[in-house]
Amino acid sequence: MQNLLVVTALGEDRPGIVDELSRVIVDSGCNIENSRMTVLGSDFAVIMLVSGRWNELAKLESSLPQAGRRLGLLLNTKRTDAPTRRGDLLAYAVEVISVDHPGIVHQLSNFFAKRSINIRDLSTASYAAAHTGTPMFSVLMTIDVPANTHIATLREEFMDFCDRLNLDAIMEPVKS
Repeated sequence: MQNLLVVTALGEDRPGIVDELSRVIVDSGCNIENSRMTVLGSDFAVIMLVSGRWNELAKLESSLPQAGRRLGLLLNTKRTDAPTRRGDLLAYAVEVISVDHPGIVHQLSNFFAKRSINIRDLSTASYAAAHTGTPMFSVLMTIDVPANTHIATLREEFMDFCDRLNLDAIMEPVKS
């Protein structure tokens, strides 16, 4: 049985921070299974799934408070279980681009939540449009659509929803 630990870290960004944090994990005998790392403002943020034998995870958990102080990181951990993949879900990729304005993520998440569609992965970015400098916003997400959902109806409702909010969107099956 695989033992899993979610580790989150937040702190001032600087060169070498990923090297130092990953060294703490490797030194405990654990392995990074999955991670998302980024710079937000002037801070570095990471969320990762770490695996190891129970004693290796315990060693990591006990070493992280001291490592956090040394590295200047706020660290949190939580034991977790392996995900259960339901065979009755279809993975779809959703990409949305819009002029930036408050509430886009909430509106999108509300659309899917009302239809009992889980958002498995979501990332956003703000940027300036080429040539005009207009503030733009992009959302990339992976959703799990129940297999009994009529896809054509869902797609039509989603595109109508996006048209009302002036969002440019694509929804297509994940090909993997």
